[in-house]
Amino acid sequence: MSLKIYKRGDVWHYRGSVAGRRLRGSTGTSHKETAARFAAEVEQRQWKHNFDGPQAVLTFAQAAILYRRAGKATRFLERVEDYWKDTLVKDITPGDIRSSATVLYPKASGATRNRQVIIPTQAIINFAAESELCPYIRVKRFKIETKIKTPATLEWIEAFRAHAKPHLGTLALFMFLTGARISEALAVEWQDLNLKAATVKIRQTKIGNERIAHLPPPLVVALANLQHVKNRPVFWYTKRGCMLLAWRTACKRAGIEVLSSHCCRHGFATALLQASVDPVTVAKLGGWKTPRHVFETYGHASDDPTIPNLISGTKLTQRTKSGVKRPSKTGTI
Repeated sequence: MSLKIYKRGDVWHYRGSVAGRRLRGSTGTSHKETAARFAAEVEQRQWKHNFDGPQAVLTFAQAAILYRRAGKATRFLERVEDYWKDTLVKDITPGDIRSSATVLYPKASGATRNRQVIIPTQAIINFAAESELCPYIRVKRFKIETKIKTPATLEWIEAFRAHAKPHLGTLALFMFLTGARISEALAVEWQDLNLKAATVKIRQTKIGNERIAHLPPPLVVALANLQHVKNRPVFWYTKRGCMLLAWRTACKRAGIEVLSSHCCRHGFATALLQASVDPVTVAKLGGWKTPRHVFETYGHASDDPTIPNLISGTKLTQRTKSGVKRPSKTGTI
């Protein structure tokens, strides 16, 4: 064996040259026989790497370490890493990855399996492929059932705030006017706010960076009137589950549809799109990765049958469900 083992303290280490490459490291054990076997396996892998290429010895765990060291998003990685462990990447097939999704999330939807298993697993392998350590892999996604979600409107937000506690009502307004995700909104600290400049720093947990969002005047006023509580974030709650009961109770008291907190972010995108703001700008303002996602997910056709009036230059006459007449608009060809 080219690698020699030696003891440093209570732990055995190895060192030596294999296939012209200098190797050294810890075996992580105080048992000499185990250390010798460990060093032999290291040497064997190095020879295999030398003869058959890096893909012959690359494990999923090693690929995941490279992915993490590169500063990539780590959300959903732990369960995936624990599932594959030291499986050789070359032995992982697209079908295996789909099967792992059903094992890890047997009762989950296709969207959850895609987001929490297929996407992170494929990302780790393909990142290693960029360094020519293994081939790229493509995995067929699970079918996603499209569900039409109701976006919150300003009218809904105002009714909700009238029957919710101040911090909860302002939270809904904050998401509606900044497009923040619920996890991002709950993470906002007082030092993240600059009410004088009307800005807030939002830590975008899903895509792993930060953005500075504008605070419209009504939101500045609402935030300025909130009570500061020591050692608590701006909106008091630290997790979404802690506010669910209070959220639903406020909806029922207001006599409005029980919408999820995400519907406020949904309403942000929908309102801007319906105000003719382009998807590229909406994606940037709300922290979405791509304009396409914004357009396909949050674009909604108007339910006003009188819209063709715009073509002839006449006014819209449709009324909203609440009975409030829509703002008059005219247009010419």
